[in-house]
Amino acid sequence: MDGKKWGMVVDLAKCTGCQACVVACQSENNIPINDESLFNQRRAIEWIRVERYWEGEFPDIKARFIPVFCQQCDDAPCEPVCPVYATYHNSEGLNVQVYNRCVGTRFCANNCPYQVRFFNFWEPEWPESFHNQLNPDVTVRSRGIMEKCTFCVQRIRRTSRDAKKNGTAVEDGDRALNPACVNACPTGTLVFGDLNDEGSQVSKLRESELNDHNGRGYHLMEDYGTNPSVIYLKKVDENAVVELSLIHI
Repeated sequence: MDGKKWGMVVDLAKCTGCQACVVACQSENNIPINDESLFNQRRAIEWIRVERYWEGEFPDIKARFIPVFCQQCDDAPCEPVCPVYATYHNSEGLNVQVYNRCVGTRFCANNCPYQVRFFNFWEPEWPESFHNQLNPDVTVRSRGIMEKCTFCVQRIRRTSRDAKKNGTAVEDGDRALNPACVNACPTGTLVFGDLNDEGSQVSKLRESELNDHNGRGYHLMEDYGTNPSVIYLKKVDENAVVELSLIHI
């Protein structure tokens, strides 16, 4: 298949809820520091969040973690409602945000079922000691505009440009290509790559886990028909599987 289509696989069996992906994303993409007051006002900006759920009853309670970020939907409900075309789908399957075109209507946030679009209510601020640590490859978003996860598009662009300059191909799993969250994850929960490349890891996981009816793959809120480019792999409780097998015996 011609062209790139970037996608992500999230293996929930490996996620420990450590939040390393969240910290890496904040640092890579110049996201202002969130404090308790911002969370209380529902004004915090988190391009990726790790949701926590509890299963079972005391004392047999287990924590489940689900990283949630922009799903880069093929049929994104956020795109057609923007009156100034500030968000659109590019040729590589990414839901792109044009910051200097955005007028802050927040229609896109209202239309996103995953709640992963954020409005800048204030001008971003950092402690003075952080000023020299901002990423020069990423625009600092001003007050009054929307922002969201981009799959670290600046890393994709730089790696693709360098590969073209050197006459080489972009390699699957290249850490220079991977979004910051993928590189930061200590357990390998996140896998990034080209879904159009049959040899890529994400493409193989899609085939074995999503397209196979016995696989663990699924999309978040797939009943909405947004066709996300992010695939989640269910966490399987081995003890529950053993107990179920014994019941059938």
